[in-house]
Amino acid sequence: MEKKKIGVIFGGCSPEHDVSLESSYSVIKNMNKEKYDCILIGITKNGDWFKFDGDIEDIKNNTWEEKGKCTKVVISTNVSDKGLIDLENNTLIKLDAIFPVLHGKNGEDGTVQGLVELSGIPLVGCGVLSSSLCMDKYVSHKLVESYGIKVAKSIVIGNKTEASELSNKLKELTYPVFVKPMRAGSSIGITKIENENNIKMAIEEAFKYDTEIIIEENVEGIEIGCAVLGNDELTVGEVDEIELSSGFFDYTEKYTLKTSKIYVPARISKEISDKAKETAKQIYKILKCKDFARVDLFLTPQGEIYFNEINTIPGFTSHSRYPSMMKEIGISFDQLVDKLISFNI
Repeated sequence: MEKKKIGVIFGGCSPEHDVSLESSYSVIKNMNKEKYDCILIGITKNGDWFKFDGDIEDIKNNTWEEKGKCTKVVISTNVSDKGLIDLENNTLIKLDAIFPVLHGKNGEDGTVQGLVELSGIPLVGCGVLSSSLCMDKYVSHKLVESYGIKVAKSIVIGNKTEASELSNKLKELTYPVFVKPMRAGSSIGITKIENENNIKMAIEEAFKYDTEIIIEENVEGIEIGCAVLGNDELTVGEVDEIELSSGFFDYTEKYTLKTSKIYVPARISKEISDKAKETAKQIYKILKCKDFARVDLFLTPQGEIYFNEINTIPGFTSHSRYPSMMKEIGISFDQLVDKLISFNI
């Protein structure tokens, strides 16, 4: 049987470029080489696209631009092509599917998804609508809330918001609050503020990553997550739980776990776990997700579940939460990658 050609997109013009390299490395390494021919497509931090022919260790080590053979390519938007155009050799590389393993802006927000959908090449993962909806923290919250699911109280401000308007809006909230860029992942640009004294500094930090920011009240309790897989029939991995010694699950903690710990399964009752899984499935459907996503929730001491956020391309490193939750229900990393591709070819 002829092997299917799967284009894996890694890197990206995003603050989360380096995280994408680690996730992509794990996906590529666990792809069944007997079934799939992996075509590596790297996007530099400046936004240039290359077909990479080299050792995947160079992707992991962030030396792929220097050590491998990089050929400039673009995705053809002619549906009859269904592939990449090699700009240097003027040749077409046919693809059976594209698997973007990108995080954050310009990769997880619907932009790349739109380009792939225009090409007619099957896309692994969420499409344009769900990607853009889930990336916008405020819009996704309001949509989910309209279905009766609890969310933290929040306000939105733009970089043109007047000081007087900001002051009035902040009066609606109770401290502590989280100040977040509207469209960013991996907790980049997020600050937890205990009182109004440090709010200005936190707002300035968030505006480094977006032109809009969301400020939301803290939800007392623990953070839990659900890995959702599938389309018509959904599979939910074992619920996990984040234990923090202090602060919140910021960028450093997410990728080093210096002072925090993740429990899989979460230390909660089966009743609460089942409730969380059903809530996650409901949110997944509300936000039109496809193939896979990780739904993050808050669980209060009273047993109430709040929607936090949804990651349409969650971390995919060997120690990331999504594959760990799936492993707990018997789906190994290589089986997971195979299932995701098989949804689309």
